[in-house]
Amino acid sequence: MPTVSRLLRHIACALNVAMITTGAAAGEAWRPAPDAGFQVQFDGEAIDLSIDAAVYDLDLFETDPALIAALHARGRRVLCYLSVGTREDWRPDAWRFPAAAVGRAYPEWPGESWLDIRRLDDIGPVLLARLDLARDKGCDGIEPDNLDGYETDSGFPLTGTDTVRFVRWLAAAARARGLSFGLKNSPDLLGDLLPDIDWVLIEDCHVQGWCDAIAPARAAGLAVFQVEYTDSDLDWPEACAAAQKRGFVLILKNRALDAFRRTCP
Repeated sequence: MPTVSRLLRHIACALNVAMITTGAAAGEAWRPAPDAGFQVQFDGEAIDLSIDAAVYDLDLFETDPALIAALHARGRRVLCYLSVGTREDWRPDAWRFPAAAVGRAYPEWPGESWLDIRRLDDIGPVLLARLDLARDKGCDGIEPDNLDGYETDSGFPLTGTDTVRFVRWLAAAARARGLSFGLKNSPDLLGDLLPDIDWVLIEDCHVQGWCDAIAPARAAGLAVFQVEYTDSDLDWPEACAAAQKRGFVLILKNRALDAFRRTCP
């Protein structure tokens, strides 16, 4: 006959599984306010803590937990960036991705290669460990990058359906750890993934002409963080007017993602 302690452990385990399966844990994830100020910085000698933004987007591996704690002390929230669709060979855990799951090089970024996101048995443990790291560092959410392998020559026959399945798995894993989860770019996947995300981050949508495709996210009450870049042929007043009409939070950044940030008037 099982002891009381063993029964209690069994019940606790069952409850944890049920929370993940039913999405109960997902309801605990933080969601940024639709008008929250936004800052992203991955480059520069030091993160500029003086920026008046409610949400900071910082690199998961390069950001010290003490800096996250300092931002929390100032009332800020922190999203932590990680590439989920590519292997970046400079990351400390890059060696953990099996060679069979690593595809063609990402031409714009030396040292980066596409991953076969269908092979969760191979890449899943690495990504789950990264989510654990984000939780342990105190990140409030994650910014998952490079979800568009199905649109390029990745070396694998990836489809949009593969990506939706992958993102749902990743979002559930993030929320089970109390981490907010957003969709980055990939406007054609928004309709399928709207119930699975807590916010949206988009880049270059104004100069490329696809901002309206993200309007359903804002209509659903989600924050939409829009980033345009200084190296684009951009009419800034026009971009601001369009973003404000849509209810998007727009910032202008250098492509290097240093501390520079310009906001709309």
